[in-house]
Amino acid sequence: QVQLVESGGGLVQPGGSLRLSCLVSGSIFSLYAMGWYRQAPGKQRELVAHITSGGTTNYADSVKGRFAISRDNRKRTVTLQMNSLKPEDTAVYYCNRFGSTLSSWGQGTQVTVSS
Repeated sequence: QVQLVESGGGLVQPGGSLRLSCLVSGSIFSLYAMGWYRQAPGKQRELVAHITSGGTTNYADSVKGRFAISRDNRKRTVTLQMNSLKPEDTAVYYCNRFGSTLSSWGQGTQVTVSS
């Protein structure tokens, strides 16, 4: 079975940084594009960034220049480096496949940006 485990969230002040990590088990990880998603209370889940199997990246306009997505196929991980964090980045962050998402999501990791 496929398991998605996100970690690295926490409380950070505006302008600070966090690094989120996602460990993917039970899938042919290297074949799939992966994405980071987030959901704030009362809002729809949105795609933040994705990375293809070949390493090409794309970002939502709201995070361009601040976030960076990467992957390590050997370790089966996808990472989201978040810099210059803003209060509006506050949300639960999830990882999943991009384009062909798995039906079961992980627990997510809470990111709270507040002074």
